[in-house]
Amino acid sequence: MFNYLLKNLSILKKFLFINFIFFTIIGLFTFLYIKNVQPNLIKKKSSNHIEVINNTIDNLTRLEVKFVEEDIRRFLFSTRFLFQSLDRVIFFDNELNLVGDTDTLDLDPRSFSKRLDTVELEILSEKKTKEITEKKNINIGSDYSVSLKDILFNYIGSKNYGTPFTFTQDEFNKFKLTTIKNVMVKGKNVGYLAITEDANDIKAAIDERKTFIIRTAIAVGIVILIFSFVLNRYFLKPIKNLVSYTKTIKNKNPKTTNIDSLKLRNDELGLLSNSLDDMTFELQKRIAHAENFSTDLVHEIRNPLASLKSASEILHDTNDVSQRVKLIDILSHDVQRIERLITDYSQMLKDEVALSKEKIKKLDVEPIIKSVVDDFNNIYKLKRGINILYENDGKNKYYINGIENRIEQIIANLLDNAISFSEDNKDVLVKIAKLDDNRILLSVIDEGRGFKEKDTSKIFKRFYSNRPDKFGEHSGLGLNIVKNLADLHNASIRASNRHDKKGASMEIIFPKV
Repeated sequence: MFNYLLKNLSILKKFLFINFIFFTIIGLFTFLYIKNVQPNLIKKKSSNHIEVINNTIDNLTRLEVKFVEEDIRRFLFSTRFLFQSLDRVIFFDNELNLVGDTDTLDLDPRSFSKRLDTVELEILSEKKTKEITEKKNINIGSDYSVSLKDILFNYIGSKNYGTPFTFTQDEFNKFKLTTIKNVMVKGKNVGYLAITEDANDIKAAIDERKTFIIRTAIAVGIVILIFSFVLNRYFLKPIKNLVSYTKTIKNKNPKTTNIDSLKLRNDELGLLSNSLDDMTFELQKRIAHAENFSTDLVHEIRNPLASLKSASEILHDTNDVSQRVKLIDILSHDVQRIERLITDYSQMLKDEVALSKEKIKKLDVEPIIKSVVDDFNNIYKLKRGINILYENDGKNKYYINGIENRIEQIIANLLDNAISFSEDNKDVLVKIAKLDDNRILLSVIDEGRGFKEKDTSKIFKRFYSNRPDKFGEHSGLGLNIVKNLADLHNASIRASNRHDKKGASMEIIFPKV
């Protein structure tokens, strides 16, 4: 369920949702912590109270102190060091009469800071206080503390009787802690002890923790909001633009999405944007290339198909043997032409795919040239008497940056084209030389009929029209493939007619290594 919910959310919403869950869990634990802090602090103080009460009872028992005002007063003076760390210790007899209070003690052990009857008024109930003040004519004003008498009455009748009992009072920004215990001497209850202490430090500690937690939560929340803003503005929004850009390309939507600003970034998104844009450009170029090529291929196939149709119709109607032989030759020639077109087209597509996977490296091109020349000599010397010569300028090595099998393909296509336009028993020359700037010049020179066009760059277009008579052996793609392979090697290619004699020259200049 949780995974399904996150799956359908955006990255920003996932981030905020996870942080919300995190805050909820932390808030729950914080609430439980705050809830348990106060009881723990109270328990700690209560333990101190109980310890003092037990020590006081032990001393009262050992000294056989009676729970009367005079004995308790002497006891307080003699043992006042026990109560120095406490705010107040109050003594009651069995009738719940006040018989002693540390608040009546001054630093001077021989004096009292308050009269005991005044202190009694502070701890009695409102009704009892009113009765005593009227009887003794004492003016205490409007301020008096919450009574301990009611607490004692409740303590006597409760299940906690006989054990220390602690209660708290939180009013008027004051937090008080009181612990009560009955005093047993020889199995007989003789009175009660109450220790009361201002415990504002507990409240302050809790308030401090609450304030710290609230401030921390606010600070973390602000940080998360700022981070969410930065995440959305500088990362998620650019990614959305890239997604929109890809959708635009996919749907061929005329509406353009501008990613130029993303391409200027120097981070990973900038690299991704540039890579995506380059890939898109390359794909569009290849698609356009394929579309144009398909159009050209259809155009080229249409002519031999028309010839096939016409020849087959005539062949069906004629009974002339010599004419039927000619028609069959035409049919065979057109079939070869179509077959060659399809084969070369398929091969060219395979080559384009393979080119993207091949790596260019440093090569000595001379052994490659010699190998191709030897192969062609073995075929065409015997077949047509054509002799392929090789010549260099005497330099030691001819290094280029290239792909070995593609260099072989360049030389083979150039030789194939030169032989196609050459008559039998003629020579074809392959030359290699170093230019002054260490560029490599590869030349293929034939003794054919040369080029008709003044603009020789046209011959590198697909299905160039000025073809040899034996067209069935050629598709018109050879020189176009050579041009593409030369571009792959950052080489320049040019064609020209020979000036010294009849024929043509093809030259490729490879950049220096």
